[in-house]
Amino acid sequence: MTTDTFSLAGHSVRRVGFGAMQLPGPGVFGPPRDHDEAVRVLQRAVELGVNHIDTSQFYGPNVSNELIHEALHPYSDDLVLVSKVGARRDDKGGWLPAQHPDQLRSAVHENLQTLGVDRLPVVNLRVMPRAEMAEGDYCPLEDQLAAMQELVDEGALEAFGASNVTAEQAATAIEAGAVCIQNAYNLLHRDDDATLGLCRERGVAYVPFFPLGSAFPDMPKVTENATVQAVAERRGVTPSQVGLAWLLDRADNILLIPGTSSVAHLEENTAVGEVRLEPADLQELNGLG
Repeated sequence: MTTDTFSLAGHSVRRVGFGAMQLPGPGVFGPPRDHDEAVRVLQRAVELGVNHIDTSQFYGPNVSNELIHEALHPYSDDLVLVSKVGARRDDKGGWLPAQHPDQLRSAVHENLQTLGVDRLPVVNLRVMPRAEMAEGDYCPLEDQLAAMQELVDEGALEAFGASNVTAEQAATAIEAGAVCIQNAYNLLHRDDDATLGLCRERGVAYVPFFPLGSAFPDMPKVTENATVQAVAERRGVTPSQVGLAWLLDRADNILLIPGTSSVAHLEENTAVGEVRLEPADLQELNGLG
């Protein structure tokens, strides 16, 4: 890791942040399993120096934003809250597109209201594949990006980013002014190397989600990999820390937002800033790709 911070919309943020997606109930829907622990997680994150928190109105819905407001408002001057728009939830927790300009505008203002702020540093546009939505839900990417820029011009946002995009869409978003790209990426899943490289060239933050994999069949869990486990044992750290440390070393524009609903896991994740992988470790881990 060459540096401990990176610029996000003009703010110097620590490269180990926090993602609020796991604070709501199962399936990112409904109230948390343990409300008081969720509040403690957020407060402890800030105590540990985290100044970049990723959230969204559709996490819950409303739940993560309301928890952040309860736990941390009034916010410290250096705290950078990043939210996301472009989707909505049905009454069973299903994920539906909400990508027309009026929907994006409404979602941004809902985020402002629940978080208790007049302006957000960054809001990411969550792009959905056209093939996965009804014809009436589709809106061209250029129109969505123009709507996000209008919100910047009006002062509701300082900047915008893009999420779940192809390399071509990422390039379009960056040309339109996106300051960060948020895509799935980790030690065992490097399909997005081209986008990461583009972001690095352009000085744009790259924020990987699923940094340790997931339960999805095409996204193996990093912590279950034998090589990762062997490196962790050799270094006296956890497999999770190895996976996160690899990401920090991969490129200095990578910002981590590992999520958890547990204070213990939060402290483990945050401590990755002190983990140093040796060249031999990195060579071994790089060979997994």
